[in-house]
Amino acid sequence: MALFGSKKKEKKVKSATPSAKSVAVAASSAGSSMNSADATSATSVILRPRVTEKSGVLSQSGVYTFEVTKAANKNSVVSAVKVLYKVTPTKVAILNNPAKNVFVRGRRGVVGGVRKALVTLRKGDKIDFV
Repeated sequence: MALFGSKKKEKKVKSATPSAKSVAVAASSAGSSMNSADATSATSVILRPRVTEKSGVLSQSGVYTFEVTKAANKNSVVSAVKVLYKVTPTKVAILNNPAKNVFVRGRRGVVGGVRKALVTLRKGDKIDFV
């Protein structure tokens, strides 16, 4: 059995969209005020805002919820929020929701886990998700 010796070869495909490196080089040559490397690292930390009923209630008191990568820590979340939303967080709490086994329509499945960041802002600061 040749399971352990075989490896699939990766194909290099040229895409029509520019790569992240070429976008970073183009943005830095344009002389933008925000460092593009900071922007790409910020978008790689924060995946998306988590919009639920509970997060909507919390956002009225200045606490915003984001889904973050598994490798994210509090310092990287603070810097990403500063770069993306131009506000300074006062407190960050990170929660891990584990994956769960489910049984739907006679089939077993798994609902994936998620890592959340609860970001508290100063009074008067707001984040608009548009």
